[in-house]
This record gives sequence, C-alpha cells and structure tokens, in this order.
Amino acid sequence: MKKSLLAATAVALFAGSAFAADLPSRKEPVLLPPPPPPPLWTGFYLGLNAGYTFSDSNSVNTVVTPTGASAGWPHGAGVDTIPHLSALSAATSGRAPINSDGFIGGGQIGYNYQFGNSFVAGIEADIQGIAGSRRSANAWSVAAVGPTDPSNYIGSSAASKSLDYLGTVRGRLGFLFTPTLLVYGTGGLAYGGVSTSSSIFASNDVYSPSNHLPPVFGGSAFSDTRVGWTAGGGLEWLFLPNWSAKVEYLYYDLGSVTTNFAFPQVDNSSGLSASFGGQSTTRFNGHIVRAGVNYHFNLFSAPAPVVAKY
Repeated sequence: MKKSLLAATAVALFAGSAFAADLPSRKEPVLLPPPPPPPLWTGFYLGLNAGYTFSDSNSVNTVVTPTGASAGWPHGAGVDTIPHLSALSAATSGRAPINSDGFIGGGQIGYNYQFGNSFVAGIEADIQGIAGSRRSANAWSVAAVGPTDPSNYIGSSAASKSLDYLGTVRGRLGFLFTPTLLVYGTGGLAYGGVSTSSSIFASNDVYSPSNHLPPVFGGSAFSDTRVGWTAGGGLEWLFLPNWSAKVEYLYYDLGSVTTNFAFPQVDNSSGLSASFGGQSTTRFNGHIVRAGVNYHFNLFSAPAPVVAKY
C-alpha cells in the first residue's frame, strides 16, 4: 500500500513539473502586432513653385464710333459728313495682337486630411509673380473718305496689356494611387493684378498737313485687382517622410476689362466739329503649368511598439 502511494505521488509530481515547463516565463515579454501606420498626408505644408503661364486671349480690341456732329461737318457743305465720320472711325478701330505670357514663380501653403488609405482632401492658397508679361502692340489702317472727297484717314490703335501677379485659393481632392503618390483635382477662386491701356491716332492725308482737320488723339487706361476662378489637377509624390514634389496644371479666368474714351475732331476752317467715342476690351485668362516642392508638418508620428507582459 505504501509503495502504491509513493508511486502515485511521484507520477503526479513529474506530470506537474512537465506542465509547468510548458507555461511561458514571466520574465519574457510578448510583443503584440504593431498598429497600422498613421496617415502620411494629414497636416499642414509649405512650399515653392515655378513654371510658365500662357495667355488664352491674345488681343486688345478697340472700336471707335461717332457720337455726334455739327450739321455740315467738316467743310460746311454736308455732303461728306457721313463718309468722314465712317472713315475716321474705321481708321482708328483695330485689333492689337498682345498676349500676357510669362514665367511664373511663388509659394503655397495648405492643409491635407487623409481619409483611410485611399483619399486626401485639403485646401491650398498660393501667390505668384509673373515676369515678362507686359506687352504692347500697334495696329495701323487706312480708310478712304470718298466718294466725292479724295482724302484718306491714316489711323493707328495702340495697346498694352499685363498680368503682374496671380494667386489662388483652392480646394483639393485626391486619390492615393500608391501610399506616396497622390493624383488630385483642384478648383476655386483666382485673383490677379492686371493692367491695360489703349490709344488711338488719326490724321487726314489731305487736310491735316494744312491744319484744316488736325490730327486727333484719344485713349484710356486701367489697372486693378481682378477676381475670377480657376480649376485644374496634378500629381504629388511624397519622396521623403516630410517632403513632396508636384507637377500641376491650372486654367484661370479673371474676366474681361473694358475701358472707354472720347475725343473731338474740329474743322479749323469751318469751325464745325464732330465727336467720337472709343471702347477697348481685353480678357485675362489662360493656362499655368508649374512644378513645386512642399515641406509637410505632419500631425501624426509613428507610435512605439506596444509591449505586453504577463
């Protein structure tokens, strides 16, 4: 009986020690799986850009029309009034071919928010200066008076146009083609500093040399900030943890600018006069192609591995 009891006790002790050997040691930590990586794109960013802008409307159009005339102007006979009015108007109306292309460069600031693993939404504001966009041109024309007056009006329409700076405030919505490559569309408000001027000159080849019908001049100018809209898209590549490079296309439209002017024409022999009004119109719209680099102030950083102890 004693031998059986001793044998049973020995078997129990051996089994218990074998089971204890299989239990994990309290001194060895067990590592849990790491959490998913934080969003790479969420946070503020700041950067620089450079590129080129191409004007879409490449002219300043000037139209001159008669607004009144003394009876019988210019010579008092009245036969040539309408032909003179028409010829002077035609000689001073014209299209001056001008664009506002130029190199563009500036900076941008923005904020991104990443949704899951696929989408990024944000807002961006930028401003750029434009070099070489100030241009000017002349359009010359000759208009015959006829049919009873053999004289001609030789006229010119001169104009200038420039886009001095351009800025935007845009929303962005993009798809992550890879975790570090963002394809996005963008659109919003555009604003820019624009200026334009126009002037006309006309001289009659028979009557101006004798000061019978002296040469006439007129013109106008405009300079201000215009507000419009912009839309486009681009690619942005996060090539380092806090650095990205981008290429972008934008179309902008700041609308049209119209200026008005007036001038008289007096016949110094008869004392009779006529009046004319001019209107010049141009549009500020075009395309931007640029590249840039951004530094990202990420709001999230990767957490340290979690260690669990038993």
